[in-house]
Amino acid sequence: MRHAAFSLLARMLPLALGTRGKQRLSILIYHRVVTEFDPMRPAEPTREIFDWQMRLVRQHFHPLSLLEALDKLESGQLPERAICVTFDDGYADNELHAMPILKKYAVPATVFVSPGFLNGGRMWNDSLIEFFRCFRGDSLDLNELGLGRHDTANMDARLASAERVIGEIKYRDPAERVQLVEQIQDWFEGEGRPDDLMMTDAQVRSLASNGISIGAHTVNHPILASVTDEVAHREIQDSKARLEDMLQQSVDVFAYPNGQPGQDYRKEHVAMVKSLGFRAAVSTHWGVSDRENDCYQLPRFTPWDKQPSRFAGRLLLNYREIGVPGL
Repeated sequence: MRHAAFSLLARMLPLALGTRGKQRLSILIYHRVVTEFDPMRPAEPTREIFDWQMRLVRQHFHPLSLLEALDKLESGQLPERAICVTFDDGYADNELHAMPILKKYAVPATVFVSPGFLNGGRMWNDSLIEFFRCFRGDSLDLNELGLGRHDTANMDARLASAERVIGEIKYRDPAERVQLVEQIQDWFEGEGRPDDLMMTDAQVRSLASNGISIGAHTVNHPILASVTDEVAHREIQDSKARLEDMLQQSVDVFAYPNGQPGQDYRKEHVAMVKSLGFRAAVSTHWGVSDRENDCYQLPRFTPWDKQPSRFAGRLLLNYREIGVPGL
């Protein structure tokens, strides 16, 4: 979409939608920025796509840091088309690929880090994705683990199979989940186990020193509703403490793992986040925030469109949807 055409759309569409002049904050969720299209991670933007996305955000929206945006929202001074960029988990490409583009367009961002995976760790779902990517054979029988038989004849089938297995075990007890992933990985003979997917401590410090805010995301990324209150409290508390010790600065914002209210976190987890001194927390409930939103359950959404016009249109249309988590 040409600059002039979108500038006109950005002025006129809010009038048509009735969102003009209303205090609304859009928060985007990203996870990774990859060098080239990855068929096992088709939703992740490449560097080229992320570059034009951030250029569009800078030209036609008002990107703010998360806490600055919340301060302005509370005071009634939030600018039109206010937007925040966030990343979840702590992937190395946030520093390698996303950070230079964010700096290029002066777009503030927040990266929510699970420190238990730093320095060579790997999240359980990534282990499964890489397993299916590298598995040798046209089918995979996991019946002995209660996980069925899966087509691995081509990359599309491998992706679909990986997503089915991830969905099957996501909400199981974390210890059982880890055990299952380890059993599945026993099919490996050492290949396909990348140890550089997540950031190092030095990369987290690099983000912070380059003006990118660091938030906590638990230590080991458990779904909080699936663990005891004691474990949940420790995961939230220790993630904040570890990151603050690493950075020698306050870590004030939190992201709930998986992030769906009621399903992935409950009222008691919101209370924990508040009691531990965080100033705000984000969910994955769809929509935008207004002044009525609970700042400890801020909605977000993922901008998956790979065409500039659709990406821009969705960002504008999203301002209609006030996201109010049902807790």
